[in-house]
Amino acid sequence: MIKKRLPPFLLTVLAKFCWLKLAAVFLLLNVTSFAHGMFNESYQVTQVDVEPYIYVIRRTGKVNFRHTVNLSFKTVGFLMQLNVDEGDTFESHKLLAALDISELSADINAAHARLSQAERNVDRIQILLAKKLSSQRELDDALTTVETTRSAYRVAVYNLEKAQVFAPFSGVVVQRNTELGELQSPSKIALQVAALEHNLIVSVALTSEEINFVKLNQKVQVHIARFGLIEGMISKIPAISNSRSHLFIIEVLLPETSLIRPPIVGQLARILIHSQSHDFVYRLPIEALNGVNEQGQALIVHEKNSNAIQQSFPIYKVDNDYLYLQAVQGDLPLQVITQGWNKLPLISIEK
Repeated sequence: MIKKRLPPFLLTVLAKFCWLKLAAVFLLLNVTSFAHGMFNESYQVTQVDVEPYIYVIRRTGKVNFRHTVNLSFKTVGFLMQLNVDEGDTFESHKLLAALDISELSADINAAHARLSQAERNVDRIQILLAKKLSSQRELDDALTTVETTRSAYRVAVYNLEKAQVFAPFSGVVVQRNTELGELQSPSKIALQVAALEHNLIVSVALTSEEINFVKLNQKVQVHIARFGLIEGMISKIPAISNSRSHLFIIEVLLPETSLIRPPIVGQLARILIHSQSHDFVYRLPIEALNGVNEQGQALIVHEKNSNAIQQSFPIYKVDNDYLYLQAVQGDLPLQVITQGWNKLPLISIEK
């Protein structure tokens, strides 16, 4: 068999054709692979499940005492002893202040003397009555005088006791309104004190909408400078709003710890309240929002059957970080495209 050789110029043309074909195939494969990679990396899909809506309330308030007690002297007198000053802490039953008791001691001595005389008078009348030299009426009057003078004596003793102010509990002096040597009276507040245990609160104001999301004994987060994050508890919810601001002032009770002491009173505290509602939502990053249609619904792109579908959803709420879409418990999760949705061919569906 005789083999025929092709002319040289045909061999050259055939070689160039094969080379160009291989190059084209190689380029096509690279371009397809590159485009496929770019398509995969051009958008981000996030699965969003149905969940109860968590209402978050952020407020700033001031740390204060829940209750304070005003201490005064029962009787009139000059202040002779003062053992505490503003900011001082004290233990229960400690003597805080005392009056000059010279006059009160004299009143006790006088009342005791009158009581002794009245008792001797009763004894005398009883002896005379036995001899029929007195009457039952005189004895009754004498007995009444004994009871009256005994009562006066007890009042004098009580006034002497109240000439001293003892601590009703362990606490701190909030305010001192007197000086040594000053004349005291029942109408003058000498010291204002506050208990140390379970008596620190943060008061914050809530709107009429927010008040529906809180309840008594609910745990909340409190952040105080230098003390960090503390768990507090809602201890008071008013029945009516403030007459001026029309806001509801709630109280958050701070826990009793070794870190929380009176020096923090007056400091600002940030309150964070999380409350779960009965409504269900899709919680989406705010970047997933494409826009809002004429009906006020959110336009969202989600992935379904490898297609990018733009669909409208009713808006439940919007904040700085998240978009909340209305949902029903049991709804299927959404594969939401949060980034790159504007670069994809979209299929628009109105809900």
